Amino acid sequence: MYALTRAAGLATPTPTMTVDPEAVTPGFVGFIAIALLALVAVLLVVDMLRRIRRAGYRAEVNEELDAEAAAAERASAEQADAAVRASDVDDQDIDGDAPTGDRPPTN
Repeated sequence: MYALTRAAGLATPTPTMTVDPEAVTPGFVGFIAIALLALVAVLLVVDMLRRIRRAGYRAEVNEELDAEAAAAERASAEQADAAVRASDVDDQDIDGDAPTGDRPPTN
């Protein structure tokens, strides 16, 4: 048994390189290709962030415009209500109801 283990220990082969290491590297062309891909990726990320920021600004402006439109609608509705109330008061004066203001009653 000792002879078998000793023979197995001596029979291990040593690895030898069969491929030229310079032939399998990407070289300068590979470096340029990867650098261009990285540059394109960075430019795409910057453009995407700019577009997202612009969309956020547009949403804020739209919210402000909607709030202004709602306030204008409320103001016009209040003016219309005040006009209706004023015309009701004028109708009461004409009918002989309690006069208001500096005008003499119309009878």
